[in-house]
Amino acid sequence: MQEKPLHLVADDYGLSPGVDKAIRSLLSEGKISGTSCMTLFPEWPDAAALLMPVIEKSGAEIGLHLTLTDFMPLSSVRVMCSMRKRIAQWILGSIDKGKLHRELDAQLNAFIDVVGRVPDYIDGHQHVHFFPVVRDWLIARRDLLISPRGTGPWLRGAPDAGLASSIALRGKISIVERIASGFTSEMEAAGYRVRGPLMGFYDWRKPETFPAALQHFKENAPEGAIVMCHPGHGDALLAARDSLVDAREVEFAELMRQ
Repeated sequence: MQEKPLHLVADDYGLSPGVDKAIRSLLSEGKISGTSCMTLFPEWPDAAALLMPVIEKSGAEIGLHLTLTDFMPLSSVRVMCSMRKRIAQWILGSIDKGKLHRELDAQLNAFIDVVGRVPDYIDGHQHVHFFPVVRDWLIARRDLLISPRGTGPWLRGAPDAGLASSIALRGKISIVERIASGFTSEMEAAGYRVRGPLMGFYDWRKPETFPAALQHFKENAPEGAIVMCHPGHGDALLAARDSLVDAREVEFAELMRQ
């Protein structure tokens, strides 16, 4: 089967120094097309200062990785809830829209304050950008994000469970696909460009399967597909903030071999 060039974007820039260094290396070598940034951590300004020369030299895209779970927010003093609880809030209709919009504003402003412009694209940590509360925010901030000429960030679109490499993954992807239902049409109606389908899903608990997953993406990615990846080097801060550690090293090594 013929392989296709992939539009690979790395999530989680700003999560830890090891993750940041790995992503900068991949960008410098032209192995990935862009990275989306988590702006809610105190290290963000320094991490961005290291990233921007790489972005400018490589011509890669820099995005905003909206984050509404697990971490300390910029706009409050209480740690944000888990994804499971966020989904429950969505189902029960108990999400505090004003509170989350203030946090999204804070993360966007933190990006603009350091980078000096709006992001090239927007996605979400744990795909939170698909939630209705974030869709409402994107629509409300349209005039800030999209210029009168119509230029602005593209949005990462929904996955397609039919592209899964296994039955087990199909179930996981179907959940994300369900949350993303209607996202593309709603955002395009608001004037945004939506790119997809989203690929990049594999069993992160089995890092050794990433090379085969990457090959699957190359052989099966349809036109316009966006492939997320999560490369990184382990460090103490990453271990304290995230459970996805070992797979990041494997992804980095495999992507560098491409």
